[in-house]
Amino acid sequence: MVDTAEQQREQLNSGTKEVAESHRFDEAALAAWMEANVEGYAGPLEVRQFKGGQSNPTYQLVTPTKKYVLRRKPPGKLLPSAHAVDREYKVISALYPTGFPVARSYGLCTDDSVIGTMFYVMDMVEGRILWDQQLPQYEPAERHAIFMAKLKTLADLHNTDHEAIGLGDYGKPGNYMGRQVDRWTKQYKASETTHLEEMERLIEFLPKSLPAQERTSVVHGDYRLDNMVLHPTEPRVIAVLDWELSTLGEPLADFTYLLMNWVNGGVSQIPDLKAHGIPSIDEYVAEYCRLTGRTGLHDLDWFFSYNMFRLAGICQGIVGRVRDGTANSPQAAAMAERVPLLAKSAWTYAQKAGA
Repeated sequence: MVDTAEQQREQLNSGTKEVAESHRFDEAALAAWMEANVEGYAGPLEVRQFKGGQSNPTYQLVTPTKKYVLRRKPPGKLLPSAHAVDREYKVISALYPTGFPVARSYGLCTDDSVIGTMFYVMDMVEGRILWDQQLPQYEPAERHAIFMAKLKTLADLHNTDHEAIGLGDYGKPGNYMGRQVDRWTKQYKASETTHLEEMERLIEFLPKSLPAQERTSVVHGDYRLDNMVLHPTEPRVIAVLDWELSTLGEPLADFTYLLMNWVNGGVSQIPDLKAHGIPSIDEYVAEYCRLTGRTGLHDLDWFFSYNMFRLAGICQGIVGRVRDGTANSPQAAAMAERVPLLAKSAWTYAQKAGA
């Protein structure tokens, strides 16, 4: 049975709408920029706004022969280091020639005078964006194939030689988890609206208990089912979207974020994974290890605690944007309810990890 909350989420986030009043810009100025900078562009241009996304406003650019996607920094007061669309542009431009599934990029505009904020333009990749992690509309074999395709694509990213494709300077070397804990602590504190004891304990525990970083790779930072486009009919990822949080770092941060599905996401609600066609957490770990040449994974409870702490920080950031009047989603206020639940869960795993 399809979860109505997931159905509502899909309806709220799928497709396009008229451009929101607060996100409008000079479309003639954009058309002139496209004419000058986008190979093969031919107007007239129609601009629509995608419904989904809490963070960077994303637009569909429709021309008579082709559709493009524009991602921009939102207008207004922003948290430091957030909304780095220039970084998104850099990483997809480097990955695209390797055959890794990302949209082709066409150009980055750092001149705020064109539409008011920095933006970039890329291909619109047509396919399936799936929202419900339980994949209720598919048979078990198809479900299994989609789950394995999602995993294979992530392993391919982590196996990519970032130095060889010009991303050697895409992040700082080493201590990724330490910097992430520090980053999300700062973002949480900058957006804090309520004092939560569990968050205070996590802020103290996580930096003191960092696992050793054994590998460095490009990490996506928000790798999940609804941030990818699947082939219209095949169980194959044809584009990974939303690279806003990507950097160089600990690949296990990405992989354990994907595992959150089994911990407190849609997969955790399924009583019989095998009958449903979904691999168990142990099978997923074993396959990831096989694909990336590992003998096993360490510190899973620590990573689960960190991932929930980070999600609490992300949700609190959205709550803070509601407070500051810059939130890009009518659902953003609902995030306030999630923060204390995530904090409690994160502290439970921290205790399992030795807190």
